[in-house]
Amino acid sequence: MVTAPTFDQVRDAAARIAGHAFVTPVMRHDALDALAGAELFFKCENLQRGGAFKFRGACNAVWALDETTAARGVVTHSSGNHGTALAMAAATRGIAAHVIVPEGGVRAKLALIEKAGAVVHRCAATQAARETMAARVQEETGAVLVHPYADTQVMAGQGTATLELMAQAPGLHTILIPVGGGGLAAGTVIAARGIDASVVVHAAEPAGAADTSRSLASGRRDVDFVPDTVCDGLRAAVGETNFAVLAAHGVNVTTVTDAECIAAMRLAWTHLKMIVEVSSATVLAAVLKQPGLFAGKRIGLVLTGGNVDFDSLPW
Repeated sequence: MVTAPTFDQVRDAAARIAGHAFVTPVMRHDALDALAGAELFFKCENLQRGGAFKFRGACNAVWALDETTAARGVVTHSSGNHGTALAMAAATRGIAAHVIVPEGGVRAKLALIEKAGAVVHRCAATQAARETMAARVQEETGAVLVHPYADTQVMAGQGTATLELMAQAPGLHTILIPVGGGGLAAGTVIAARGIDASVVVHAAEPAGAADTSRSLASGRRDVDFVPDTVCDGLRAAVGETNFAVLAAHGVNVTTVTDAECIAAMRLAWTHLKMIVEVSSATVLAAVLKQPGLFAGKRIGLVLTGGNVDFDSLPW
């Protein structure tokens, strides 16, 4: 099983990616504070390279490779932001990137993967097909697999967003992140608790892909489900190591409907003037859904991405 990163590995990741990743801003708005009854600090990873937090983990994983291994290139399976991020990170090191893209991906994200210079390999839209194709590319090219979330260096890299956030907005009571595969969630918990053990990490998840919520409630990973949500970035089942980290640290999850996410997405545009993915809007939707849980607190919310295909949204 993949091991969870340590806090020292998160700090090492921050140093490793410093010359490549952006330090993204934190934004606030009085109207959103009033709606939530709390102080909201939005970490704008939609302004990260590639338009999503995923560049952090991919960049750390690429630059953590030794020279001989890196020369063989990297491979992943992704129909979205991780594929773009890995291609961009590989380009910073001058190595090849192969991305397995399942059918039915968001057009805007697929275009970014190709523009970033990846060698794209198509496959059927199943997890088994993705993994089979990735294994074939590994065998044919010698490329190293950089999994979207079940990778120690990827998780460590994702945790660097929280290192920045807690420096930019001191005294946070809670940090809210979306959860899908759980790479960001695991990295966030490790980074936050490494800085301040009293900080509460809370996750938000679409009701149509609420496997993490069910898994934490039952104590066992729920991987036998078919996602049904417009939050395309959160359809993956939570990874084994990622789940173990969340369970060990007592992370709670709020589930939100697609309609609540789209409403929160509109609020982000209206007040912050930020285009965020519907998956990112889960965090604001969760705060607004449970005002009693978050009222009066200083809350950091990670806006994970901004690569939106407006034609795919039901509005």
